[in-house]
Amino acid sequence: MQFQLTMEQKDIQKAAREFAEGEFRDIARECEQKEEVPRALIKKGAELGFVGVFIPEAYGGAGLGFLEQTLIAEEFWRIDPGIGQQFSSVTFGAEEFILYGTEEQKRGYLTRLVTGDAVMGFAITEPNAGSDAGAGTTSAILVDDQWIVNGNKVMIGNGTVADFMLVFCQTDAEVPTKSKRHSIILVETDNPGYEADKITGKMGIRASDTANVFFADVRVPQSNLIGTRGNGFSQLMNFFDRSRCYVSGHGVGLAQGALEMAIRHVKTREQFGQKLAGFQVTQFKIAEMATKIELARTLAYRAAGQLDSGIVDAKIVAMAKMNAGRTAVEVVDEALQLHGGYGYMDDTDVERFYRAAKVLEIYEGTKEVEKIVIGRRLLGRF
Repeated sequence: MQFQLTMEQKDIQKAAREFAEGEFRDIARECEQKEEVPRALIKKGAELGFVGVFIPEAYGGAGLGFLEQTLIAEEFWRIDPGIGQQFSSVTFGAEEFILYGTEEQKRGYLTRLVTGDAVMGFAITEPNAGSDAGAGTTSAILVDDQWIVNGNKVMIGNGTVADFMLVFCQTDAEVPTKSKRHSIILVETDNPGYEADKITGKMGIRASDTANVFFADVRVPQSNLIGTRGNGFSQLMNFFDRSRCYVSGHGVGLAQGALEMAIRHVKTREQFGQKLAGFQVTQFKIAEMATKIELARTLAYRAAGQLDSGIVDAKIVAMAKMNAGRTAVEVVDEALQLHGGYGYMDDTDVERFYRAAKVLEIYEGTKEVEKIVIGRRLLGRF
């Protein structure tokens, strides 16, 4: 088993780190306050090859893998979770095109993402359908050669900035099997009837765009169906088996950034006549934090490496995502504790990281959902 990154992967990691340190650090707090990331920054990152590296070369991508995507996400989140999240969300749902899209759909949409000329989103969650995605009632009815989409999605990434949106829709409500009622439909956001209300005041990652989205008789061509009609739920689960992989990189990156802040602080802060770093209790905390991060990183890289070798193991991916989220929450909590009262103030970066961490145990499948995935794979039918 290989535990070392290749030279190319190390170069990608280094380049992502340098880009984030050079471009994110000085504007991170401002982006959090304004609750937006400059589109020009996304464009610059895309031009440098940091957007959608898993997209095949035939459609303008680097043709790399989910491990490289995870490495980039980790480095970006290490500097700022909000900006890091916005970069990841630019291609959120692109896997559906790669796995199920027609050649025309791939060439028409993936290429625009890679160049930074477009941003996409994936509208899944509804007011009464969060973890239970199959309960979604947003509908798409086929009339002649058009889908007519109606419904409401909530907490949707890029709702107000996306150029196009994949929508998880109920197309076959009468089918007895719940998992065969939905399909995935592509909607251009400039279509009449599409509206998005930006959500402000989130607990964390405020720089990333999130919105409530409404569809009122939105008409799109029949050809905007992604994949197979009635197969949307299965396609969605296959997407999560990939997206959760690099979301584990988000958790590793946030935890690493928090650890580095804590180390800098305890090496300079003095109490009781010595640096905080000189106290054994501090050394124990730092050691435990670093160990948790390394364990989470190893599992995240393993999950990504397996995907890139063609092994789709939902159990390992769920483990990686659940563990990375928990690690981020635990590590940043200790990091803030080591900062003491200073960490509680909003002019310190660790406070922003602390607020951002919790979402990692909620989105892309709550930690409880991940446990269900793991448990069912281990127990099987009984």
